[in-house]
Amino acid sequence: MLHGFNTNISCKGTVYHIQTEDNGLTNPVITTLVYAQGQIIASKKTGYADIAEAPDCAEKVAHLMEEQHHSMIEELIEGKHNGVSSDEKNREG
Repeated sequence: MLHGFNTNISCKGTVYHIQTEDNGLTNPVITTLVYAQGQIIASKKTGYADIAEAPDCAEKVAHLMEEQHHSMIEELIEGKHNGVSSDEKNREG
């Protein structure tokens, strides 16, 4: 399991916390969560079972984690996460 990334971003008067972590080889998934006021407002999961046996797996996972973390920050800045979680959107839908 690799260490994760944590970033606080202030955007349009709200402070958001973005957290990315690796669940490890027993559950090869990278998870990024975006929090606003203590609530998860967005999430993204990426599986990497296909590279878990690669000799350079740790480096590849670190790269994937960094890309996913920065991607979620960019999406937040672009306004793609408006504070309604995916589950709430599905219930409202």
